[in-house]
Amino acid sequence: MKRLAALTAVVAIVAVTFLYVNETSPPWYERIRYPLHYAQFVRVHAREHNLDPALMAAVIYQESKFDRRAESSSGAIGLMQLTPSTAHGIAIRTGGSAFHTQDLYDADINIRYGAWYLHNLFDKYGSERLVLAAYNAGQGNVDRWRANGQPIQFAETRAYVEKVEDLKQIYRQAWGKELGLR
Repeated sequence: MKRLAALTAVVAIVAVTFLYVNETSPPWYERIRYPLHYAQFVRVHAREHNLDPALMAAVIYQESKFDRRAESSSGAIGLMQLTPSTAHGIAIRTGGSAFHTQDLYDADINIRYGAWYLHNLFDKYGSERLVLAAYNAGQGNVDRWRANGQPIQFAETRAYVEKVEDLKQIYRQAWGKELGLR
């Protein structure tokens, strides 16, 4: 009976501790939940393209969970889930001459192309929400919504934008130093 009472007490303490940590989300806990890989590439390419490195990390996490081998059912590849056609266009616009689809599995190239693409979306839309919507749903959809004076029309895209904006704050607080923010 004493063992059962002791075990119950230990389980209760662990549960309360977990609930407290989960609710307060201290930076050490967020670092476990939301890892950061390739921080040097994120910092360098964010700086080169005048982007918030926490936003870049958030997009990468949401797109691939930092899995450089990630592939989507729509054919998007790598950390920032770029399609080969988008990446080929970026390669041409940035002076590349020998792009191969396999290049998208290279973390440095994928992040560099993704940063270039995000920068160009910022140039076009100016608004982080519209940039993220275009990254998720495509520029054609965002252009149509804007032309019709409509907000983001896809529930999935609205959820994506909210999630990435939340993740940006998490990455800023948990990984600010590694992202060059402190």
